[in-house]
Amino acid sequence: MTRIKPDVFNANCDSRQVLDLIADRWSMLVIYALRNQVRRHAELKRRIGGISQKMLTQTLRSLERDGLVRRAVYDVVPPRVEYALTPLGQTLLEPLRAICRWAEKHLPQVKSARASARDDRSVSSGRRSFIKRATRATHWPPDRPGASRG
Repeated sequence: MTRIKPDVFNANCDSRQVLDLIADRWSMLVIYALRNQVRRHAELKRRIGGISQKMLTQTLRSLERDGLVRRAVYDVVPPRVEYALTPLGQTLLEPLRAICRWAEKHLPQVKSARASARDDRSVSSGRRSFIKRATRATHWPPDRPGASRG
């Protein structure tokens, strides 16, 4: 049996699926929220702004399935469920911490670039609207065969 070297650029390689998992916004935030302590579902939801209960549940199940998060259920009333990173999940903390720090450090530059791109698009869009109006005003292309412009 031939072993293929993992290649994230190959769409058929399983390593691409692993990369997709950790590149997902919610997965990264759940892992980062679990970095220092065990948390319950409600704690995670409060910690991760904007995540719905359904998305948090799906993300936790996916991370648990892939061995990055451990789910512990305690037989008490009311039931208590806690989530923690596995040793495999903890291996993501260093690169994830670097990505989060990069995002926080470079936020002003990214916002500036977005604003600049938005301004460029609105100027470009204005030009296209002007050209469309000018083209309609001159009735180009002409209705008559053989007619020339100007």
